This record gives sequence, C-alpha cells and structure tokens, in this order.
Amino acid sequence: MTLELRMLALSIVLGLVQIVLASHSASLQRGYMWTASSRDEAVTPLTGMAGRFHRALQNFIETFPLFAAAVLMAHVAGKHTWMTEWGTQLYLWARVVYLALYAAGIFLLRSLVWTIATLGIVLVLLSLI
Repeated sequence: MTLELRMLALSIVLGLVQIVLASHSASLQRGYMWTASSRDEAVTPLTGMAGRFHRALQNFIETFPLFAAAVLMAHVAGKHTWMTEWGTQLYLWARVVYLALYAAGIFLLRSLVWTIATLGIVLVLLSLI
C-alpha cells in the first residue's frame, strides 16, 4: 500500500473518531434518550464542546470527499511524487490539529491549519497536471 493510500485510510479513521466524538458529546448534552429517539422534534443548537465537535465534523465532511477523490485519481493515474506524499500528509495531520484546535475553541490558528489541510488537497491535484 502506498503512503498516499495509508494517509487516506488514516483519514477515514479520523472521520470515524470525529463521528464518535460528535455523537457522544451531543448525547451528553441532550441525553441518551434523545439519542435513542426518532429525533422528530426540533432541538436547540448544540453549545460548547458538543457544538464545536459537530461543526468540526461538518467541516471534515465537506473536505474529505475532495481529498479522497484527489488521492484516488492520483493512484489510478500512477502518480506517486513528493507532491502526493506531502499533500496527503499535510491534509491528514492538519485535520488532526484542526480538530484539536476546534475542540479547544482556538479560532484564528484553527483557520490557518484549515488552509494547510486544503493546501494538501491542492498539492495532490497539482501532481495530476
């Protein structure tokens, strides 16, 4: 397995971790009866860390498909360069740091780290040119 595919697999693990963190923190805030319910009724927005975990997950869900598509395109095209290696590593590790910063409520640095993760996707795409 190439480094790029390992980074993709680890990004999937990161996504699963974020799902667990977001769902359990929401359950702690709203109660496990709410979690087990059909959730038909309107609820107030999540606050504090539960809200931050939820928003971080939503952001991951927005960027991950683009990352996965870029990695798979590079793999199918046989591209394995410094750009794909750096790009995939930048994406994964920046997303890990992004999650920690978001959970801690650190806003400005978090945006910079988001930009680094996005740069990782761009590097993988540039390797296709």
